[in-house]
Amino acid sequence: MTVSASATLVSGAAGRYATALFELATEANAVSLIEADLAALQAALDDSSDLRDVIKSPVYSREDQARAMAALAQKMELGVYVTSTVQLMAANRRLFVLPELIAGYHALAAEARGEVSAEVTAAAPLADAQLADLKAALRNSFGKEVAVNVTVDDAIIGGLVVKVGSKMIDTSIRSKLMNLQNAMKEVG
Repeated sequence: MTVSASATLVSGAAGRYATALFELATEANAVSLIEADLAALQAALDDSSDLRDVIKSPVYSREDQARAMAALAQKMELGVYVTSTVQLMAANRRLFVLPELIAGYHALAAEARGEVSAEVTAAAPLADAQLADLKAALRNSFGKEVAVNVTVDDAIIGGLVVKVGSKMIDTSIRSKLMNLQNAMKEVG
C-alpha cells in the first residue's frame, strides 16, 4: 500500500500518526503485534474515564501526560513502536487524537489484509452464530473479508445499524419508529 492510498483511509493529525506507525510496522513485519497493542490500549481507554481525561484534558501538562502514558505503556507491556508513538504524541500535545489513531491504524491494517471494517451497533450482544451469519452476509455483499466491531446500544430497541465505509444500513426499530412518526406528521 502506498502513502497516497492510505491517505484515503485516514486523515488529519491522527491519520498522519496512524500512517507513520503503519509504515514502521510494515517495515518491521510487526503489523499484527502493533495492532494487538493498540487494541489493548483502546480497551484501557474504554475502561478508564481517568485515562480518557489524561489524554483529552488540557489541565495536564505535556510532562504529566508523558509520565502517565509511559507508566501505562510499561504496565501494559506495550511494544516499543506504540510506546514511542504515544510518547511523541504526548510531547506534541496530540494525545487527544489517540482513539482516532487507533481506528485509523486498524483501518490501514484491515485494508492491507484485504478486509473491510464494519461498525455494527446492536440492541443486545450478538450470539456467535448471529455474528457468523452477519459476517457471511457482509462478505457476500462486499466480496471481501469483513472485520466486525460490535457495540451494544439498547436505545436502538432492536435490529442492527451497520456501517461499512460510507455505507450505512439501519434496520433498527428506533429508526423504523422515527420514520413512522415522520410519516404520521406529514399526513395529519
